[in-house]
Amino acid sequence: MSASWADAPSAGTVGVRLVKHGRTKITYPAHLLADDGERVTVRAPWAGEGVRDFGFVRFEPGDVFTEHFWRSRWYAVKEVRDAAGALKGWYCDVTRPAGLADGVLVVEDLDLDLWVPADGGEVLRLDEDEFAASGLERSDPVAATAAMAALDALEERARAGRLTELTAR
Repeated sequence: MSASWADAPSAGTVGVRLVKHGRTKITYPAHLLADDGERVTVRAPWAGEGVRDFGFVRFEPGDVFTEHFWRSRWYAVKEVRDAAGALKGWYCDVTRPAGLADGVLVVEDLDLDLWVPADGGEVLRLDEDEFAASGLERSDPVAATAAMAALDALEERARAGRLTELTAR
């Protein structure tokens, strides 16, 4: 029996804790694939409850996310595949730089997101209204500026067909 991409060996297991507005939004286990001191790469099954239909993509049980987090960059890039291994696309979260300690990767979501479909369809900027409503521009203007710059940089890379340069090992 041959191994599939989803069966790649891992260097261990970590918890991923997604924090939003000071509260833990979700925590899930993930296989640690790599940590070079700057980028942490993990793989995990869809951790949400049931199906989440965004209209432009559905995340559902069986989907597998290969997630790339950086300690000095203000985003995370998540490659999304269905249960059969077909690429759906990349979901990019604008976040504060990630921290990994005691087996837990902590990531603070700053509301802004980008969807890049695998089929070359329209790149979508998401949740700019939530970002504006969050008050981050008033409470932490430096972080707000970094977040917007991260979203712009991700979008520029995606539109130029260079997003996967970030995720290459």
